[in-house]
Amino acid sequence: MQNKMGAMPVGRLILNMAWPAMLSMMILALYNIVDSFFVARIGEEALAAITYIFPVQMVQMSCAIGTGVGINSLISRRLGAKKIEEANLAASHGYRLAFFNWAAFALVGIFLSRPILEVMTDTPYILDEGTKYMTIVLIGSLFVFVQAFTEKIIQATGNMILPMFCSVLGAAFNIGLDPLLIFGIGPFPEMGVAGAAVATITGQFFSMCLGQYILFGRKHPVKVKLRGFQWQGSIVKDIYAVGFPAILMQCIGSVMQFGMNMILNSYTETAVAVMGVYGRLQSFIFMPVFGLNQGVLPIMGYNYGAKNKKRLMEAYKKGFAFAFAIMAAGLIVFQLFPHEILSAFNAQGNQDMYDIGIPALRAVSWCFLPASYGIMTSSVFQGTGHGFLSLWSSLIRQLVGILPLAYILGKLYGLNAVWWSFPLAEILGTAYLVIAFVWLYKKDIKHLGE
Repeated sequence: MQNKMGAMPVGRLILNMAWPAMLSMMILALYNIVDSFFVARIGEEALAAITYIFPVQMVQMSCAIGTGVGINSLISRRLGAKKIEEANLAASHGYRLAFFNWAAFALVGIFLSRPILEVMTDTPYILDEGTKYMTIVLIGSLFVFVQAFTEKIIQATGNMILPMFCSVLGAAFNIGLDPLLIFGIGPFPEMGVAGAAVATITGQFFSMCLGQYILFGRKHPVKVKLRGFQWQGSIVKDIYAVGFPAILMQCIGSVMQFGMNMILNSYTETAVAVMGVYGRLQSFIFMPVFGLNQGVLPIMGYNYGAKNKKRLMEAYKKGFAFAFAIMAAGLIVFQLFPHEILSAFNAQGNQDMYDIGIPALRAVSWCFLPASYGIMTSSVFQGTGHGFLSLWSSLIRQLVGILPLAYILGKLYGLNAVWWSFPLAEILGTAYLVIAFVWLYKKDIKHLGE
């Protein structure tokens, strides 16, 4: 039976594969949004506490998503080339890498949570509550790593539905437990900010459990070997040839977030809280596009492995069209309803939150349109095994672009100008991506299959 990634009409295939991943990623975005919504009810300092922690969580997710992208890309390319045993070995290695990733972050959570926060703030409440939150989520990160890699293994085979159920289950527990553990409703203890962390890792635990049942209890085109396994350095190298640049891309975002927090804190911690709200709200726009990327990536990888240039390029073009439409809708919402958006996270009715936040949301959201091109073009790089081309894009946008521009614009024109660094940096990144894609096409895609 022919694999659907090489036979089904591309537009229908993208929709067939992408919508479960898009829903899963939107649910993932809900984790952060729901935490922020309920934590904001405690107060502005509580919201600032989890905002300062956000860069560390971004690094954690960077390792999970980046390594998962490497696993997904390698498995799908091996399946496209009809190398089933090599696909099995890629899945088996990828699954075990989850435990190594977790061990590193658990150690950070135990020994470095408070020192990391002390670099960014000296507010006692933020230090105490933020340390609790960070320690809990990092020690409990085993669940998110195992589940993330499990999802990528299953998605690489073209099955996007079953991983979606894992995300839905985890989100249900997280959303349900958040108010109970934060405010101490009924028999549950009042844990404050720490309660949000416990709710998050509990949801991740149940999501992981369902994922293990799906991976080992059902038949798939690839199998994870639990016995007779031997490490092969060449396979780990192949995974991280795509995964490592993807990790660095995400980590660069964390460095950018850290730097922005420092720049904004020089004005007021309300600006930091606004940045936290934006970070979580924009994830609700970006996550569906990342889900679309997850649906398109195995199609690209499979058809690259099968040397089918036509289907590879069709997947890229149609994927970009879908991504642009999503980002355009997000831009319209941020332009028209910034006050309504902020009101959900401003429980105390702080006017400064609106004065800073409304122009911030309207300025930053102009980065959405060029970002759609960046995300989908990066997926071509990853799907064809050229992950470092994506890495340079992130470096240009977020380190060469956003942080220097934010600092300079702030010094010249004040706080409101800082937010325009995002769309301006995205334009720089787009210029690079156009050049990089033309180079890749001429070098590696143009003559594919000839």
